Amino acid sequence: MAITRDDVLKVLSTVTVDAAGTTLPASGRLSQVVVDPTNRVMFSILIDPSEAERFEPIRRRAEGAILATPGVSGVFASLTSERGPNQPAQNAPQAAPPQPPAPGRPAAPLPRTGPALPGVRHIVAVASGKGGVGKSTTACNLALALSAQGLKVGLLDADIYGPSVPKLFGLSGKPRVIEERLLAPMEGFGIKVMSIGFLIEPETAMIWRGPMVQSAITQMLREVAWGELDVLVVDMPPGTGDAQLTMAQATPLSGAVIVSTPQDLALIDARRGVTMFRKVAVPILGVIENMATFICPHCGTASHIFGHGGARAEAERLEVPFLGEVPLNMTIRETSDAGRPVVAVDPDGPHAQIYRGIAAKLWGNLTGGPAPRAAPRIVIE
Repeated sequence: MAITRDDVLKVLSTVTVDAAGTTLPASGRLSQVVVDPTNRVMFSILIDPSEAERFEPIRRRAEGAILATPGVSGVFASLTSERGPNQPAQNAPQAAPPQPPAPGRPAAPLPRTGPALPGVRHIVAVASGKGGVGKSTTACNLALALSAQGLKVGLLDADIYGPSVPKLFGLSGKPRVIEERLLAPMEGFGIKVMSIGFLIEPETAMIWRGPMVQSAITQMLREVAWGELDVLVVDMPPGTGDAQLTMAQATPLSGAVIVSTPQDLALIDARRGVTMFRKVAVPILGVIENMATFICPHCGTASHIFGHGGARAEAERLEVPFLGEVPLNMTIRETSDAGRPVVAVDPDGPHAQIYRGIAAKLWGNLTGGPAPRAAPRIVIE
């Protein structure tokens, strides 16, 4: 039984938003009603940031009403803020803009049945069970390594509370508004980049509840002009909370990559990450062991500061691919701090080769084939 947008609007007409009995569709707050081919429903409710707490129960009622509709396979409803804190919400009904159909999440194994976003072939989440394991540095260099193989790549920084990508790419300024509700991504080293860090002051503390986090991620994903991409790499916040669930439910991820150090404490949390993605039917494309080995620059002695081989062993135990090891190295740290990732500034160096090898395995796991032949590289001096 196919569910249509009209079916969704009819059900949402039973949900009121105020004491006067104004229905959700008539309130002018409803937008982005999408029904994908698997009958999964997605929509947004426009609010002022100060209204988040009041509208969260309304969002849950709307979500529950749709979920109870026969034939619906799933639902994702988010709260979206477009106005400043001193601007009232509009009450006049607004027509929702036409939306392309969003295909359902493919069951493992791949391949996909269609693009998750218009023009985007694959969306890959780079995640970790805990912070401090070098996930963002890995995501940036992985995106650059995929680009070095001739792929069109974008990078979304979904870490709302601690955005690192602007610093890692040496980018600053505000994204350009192309048209209403559509931003142009920033660009760095040939990669299209978007981050909440471009929209706030560097020292601003994001004291947001879950619904606002969900809405922000959804907007950065769907209201950015990504254009034609082979892969969109998403730098996830650490853990297994709202952001991860939003990505899994708001769009069909092609798969997830788990980053961990070899030590037992990190591996415990990495297992939770694998479990979470499996529960929401997102394929695990592989595990990366970061900070695997430290080579002393003076004497050449190898030291396993965080242990060694733990992530490889865990990948074997969980029966997921192991993508490779990245050493604990001063060059990777220094280039990252300088906003000049090592894959961009030293594409033929040993560390870039490690990331490129990992990227090749990732692309093979994602598509079952090699990446296109790489274009000539431009070395950033």
